[in-house]
Amino acid sequence: MTMSAVTLQQFLMQEERKHPEASGEFSGLLLDIALAAKLINREVVRAGLVDILGYTGGENVHGEKVQKLDRFAHEVLNDVLGSTGQLAVLASEEDEDIIPVPEGIPYGKYVINFDPLDGSSNINANVNIGTIFSILPRITRKGAGTIEDCLQAGRRQCASGYVMYGSSTMLVYTTGDGVHAFTFEPSLGEFLLSTPHIMIPEHGHIYSVNEGNYIHWHDGVKRYIDWLKSDDAATGRPYSSRYVGSLVADFHRNLLYGGVFLYPGDKKNPNGKLRVLYEAAPLAYIVEQAGGKATDGNRRIMEIAPTAFHQRTPLIIGSPKDVDECCAFIRGEHEGNRAERRNHRDASGAPTPAKSPE
Repeated sequence: MTMSAVTLQQFLMQEERKHPEASGEFSGLLLDIALAAKLINREVVRAGLVDILGYTGGENVHGEKVQKLDRFAHEVLNDVLGSTGQLAVLASEEDEDIIPVPEGIPYGKYVINFDPLDGSSNINANVNIGTIFSILPRITRKGAGTIEDCLQAGRRQCASGYVMYGSSTMLVYTTGDGVHAFTFEPSLGEFLLSTPHIMIPEHGHIYSVNEGNYIHWHDGVKRYIDWLKSDDAATGRPYSSRYVGSLVADFHRNLLYGGVFLYPGDKKNPNGKLRVLYEAAPLAYIVEQAGGKATDGNRRIMEIAPTAFHQRTPLIIGSPKDVDECCAFIRGEHEGNRAERRNHRDASGAPTPAKSPE
């Protein structure tokens, strides 16, 4: 620890001075998110010692088993953020409908969408998990916020970020002026600036995807992954495969080291499985601020204006050149497609289609 350590609060105050018109409400909201993260982190590190691991016995709106820690994180975020007076309405991946601001609390000018505990299927295995959040300006003018306030395109975000709980707890966020990472120092009870202005490498050597779904993928995705695994020193292949199964953990690693994360649509789930509001849009804002890209294979994630509360999307996110190469394979336009088609034809004895199905 050095005397030059900068806390999250100090950093936000420094950034606020760049905007003399700022009221401090936005900074206060980010500090409240950090407070909720500290409370969740306290339970995460004690989870093996108290009765907080395991399933609640119920299911959430998506039909997924609800973990006890999942529900705890949801309630903490709801309680802390709902009482700030900075929000018009909240929305959680765990709930079927919007969460109103508690009675007696003033309505603010912001909206927050959050995934209280991403990667919850890994909780009992003590694998990295995280909280994802997205802050938007309200659309309605006064009174209680509505679902319309929550259903906004990612390009309208004021801020987004995530907290990753693991060997160390980190808070990473952007407000549109770079991406900054803070590491929690338990002895001080503070998030300290650890990596300012994160930039993702233009090209990486890591791919992150659940290859257990290979059989269900469309041909373009299969060819792309096969191409990444083939040997070609000139293009830095083969890539290394790294997949944790917690979106925050996989994304964070690739943000630092470069590479690509995929959760494509497939024959079982043509619209993908990740939620636009709570997962794809917040991380898309972060990766773009770090110089990367995020797409559903056809369009920029930040341009998707959700029409449903829990709308899903395919997601390809990471280093810009890797994302572009992946999309070119999906469209059947990458030069590697020809070689992969020849390999498939040689192996099967039958020609493969000239283009991948959409």
